[in-house]
Amino acid sequence: MKRPVTLAAGLAALAGLLMIDALPAQAGPRAFISNERDHTMSVLDMDSLKVIKTIKTGRRPRGITASPDGKLIYLCASDDSRIEVYDSQTMELVKTLRSGPDPELFVLHPSGNPLYIANEDDNMVTVVNVNNNELVAEIPVGVEPEGMGVSPDGKYLVNTSETTNMAHVIDTSNNEIIENILVDSRPRFAQFSHDGKQLWVSSEVGGTVAVVDPATWKIVKKISFKIPGVADEAIQPVGIRLTKDGSKAFVALGPANRVAVIDPKTLEVEKYLLVGQRVWQLGFTPDEKVLVSTNGNSNDVSIIDVASEKVTKSITVGRAPWGVVIVP
Repeated sequence: MKRPVTLAAGLAALAGLLMIDALPAQAGPRAFISNERDHTMSVLDMDSLKVIKTIKTGRRPRGITASPDGKLIYLCASDDSRIEVYDSQTMELVKTLRSGPDPELFVLHPSGNPLYIANEDDNMVTVVNVNNNELVAEIPVGVEPEGMGVSPDGKYLVNTSETTNMAHVIDTSNNEIIENILVDSRPRFAQFSHDGKQLWVSSEVGGTVAVVDPATWKIVKKISFKIPGVADEAIQPVGIRLTKDGSKAFVALGPANRVAVIDPKTLEVEKYLLVGQRVWQLGFTPDEKVLVSTNGNSNDVSIIDVASEKVTKSITVGRAPWGVVIVP
C-alpha cells in the first residue's frame, strides 16, 4: 500500500534539495600567473579557462611555485625583496618570508622545506625555513644567479648564474658547491627529469639547452634550435618542463614566440608550437594534459593540449606575465 506523503515530509525533502543546490561546486585546477609589470597575480580557472581573480602583489612579481600539497602559492616580489605566500583556495596573503635582495627564481625542497632563492644582486642563494622564516644558509655562487632546480630526491640543488655562464651543483646536506658546469651564454633555467637521470639547463643568449648526466655532471648533449623564418638571435631558450613519464620535454623560446617539443630519449626537436609574444615560462596542470605558457609581450597565456601538441586557446591576463604554477 502506498503511504501518503505528509506536508512535513514534503517540506523536509524540499529543504534537502535546496541544501544540495546551495553546496559550492568542487573547485577545479587553478593557474596562478605572476604579472611582472602590473604587480599582480592572475588566477585562471582551468575548467572554464577564465580569469576568476586578479590579486595585487608586491612589486615586480616573477618566480612562482606551490607547496607539494598545492595549498600554498609562493611568489617572488622582486623589487620588494620578499617572498609572499598565498592560500591557494582563499587566494589571500597569509605571510611573507625573507628572501635576500632581488629574488627572481626559487625552488622548494621536494619535502616542502626549505626554500632555495636566487638573489641576483648579491650573487647568493638564500636558504629559508618556510615554517619559521629563519635564515638557514647563504651560499655564494656566480654572478647574477637566476635559475634554480632541485633533484627529485632533494640531494642536489642547481643554480644557474647568468654572467658566469655556469650551472652550480650544490649538496643540500651541507649547502656547499660540489661541481661547476660551464654552459652557453646567459643560463636562465634548470630542470631535473622526474627520474633524476637528466638535468636540463637553458642558455638564453647562447640559444641552446644543455642536457647533463647527474651521475657525472657532464654535458651529454647541447640541443640547438632552427625555426624557418626566425632569426637565430631571436631563439632564446628560457623555461623548461618535462613530463613525469619522460616522453616529452617542452622549452619556451622567448622572442621566437615558440615552444619547442623535444623527445627526451633522442634529445631531438620534434616540432615547434606558435604561442604568444616572448614566451617566458611554462606550467603543467596536475594531470599533465595541459601546458600553459606565459607570453610577456602579448600579455596573455597560451593553452597547449599536451597529447595533440596543439595550441588551443590564448587568454589575456595582466601586463608582462612571467611565471605560472597550477594546483589541483
